[in-house]
Amino acid sequence: MIRHLLIIGAQRSGTTYLQSLLDSHPDITMARPSRPEPKVFCDAESSARGARWYRETYFGHAASERLLGEKSTSYLEHPAAPGRAAEVLGEAHIVAVLRDPVRRAVSNWRFSTQNGFEARPVETALRENLTQETPWDPEITSVSPFAYLERGRYMDYLAPWLATFPETLHVVFLEELVEDGTVVERLCKDLGVDAGSGPERPLESVNRSEGDPPAVSNQLLGTLEAYFEASNRALGAHLGRTLPW
Repeated sequence: MIRHLLIIGAQRSGTTYLQSLLDSHPDITMARPSRPEPKVFCDAESSARGARWYRETYFGHAASERLLGEKSTSYLEHPAAPGRAAEVLGEAHIVAVLRDPVRRAVSNWRFSTQNGFEARPVETALRENLTQETPWDPEITSVSPFAYLERGRYMDYLAPWLATFPETLHVVFLEELVEDGTVVERLCKDLGVDAGSGPERPLESVNRSEGDPPAVSNQLLGTLEAYFEASNRALGAHLGRTLPW
């Protein structure tokens, strides 16, 4: 029986919201502490400690729950994470939470700005990201705080997870997650837990940026939509559906 769940969705796509939803389900418990994110499978030394260490370290609070879950957004971008997860956990459910990549990029800029990483105006930062990468210190953050655009080319990052967990990778969209309660119900069924016994929706948004999002020019919006067009088309084709943006 599959006993593990990893939420690997892109930064600023609602992963914390989904984590809180699933953690309220009586058959699911999420890793403690949840902050900082465990990121176990981003680190070779931590992964080498094995399944027993993983469960004792992050799930010592677990009781009779059937599914042990962890949320680390860095997993989506770490090329070694899928293989390490498979080696330690064996079978596992993988949930990728995704979002309109243009809105996600702007939200990522806001997050980096509010946390002191970014000083450029949003238009400057996104336009420069179209042509170049901004250097960053991996000793401070596990992934680049400036990968606003490449992070939204979702199929590039999903590919190694699909190759490792072809039958148990689930994709959820933030736009649908917050509007349609049946999305969580269907996900629970896919995860093998009773959808009728939970989870409960939080009364307030989780981990949301304060204030209104910055204005972005129509010209830049058009450029970004064109930038993501091929990636969005590939994701829609893989899923066999129209994307919700």
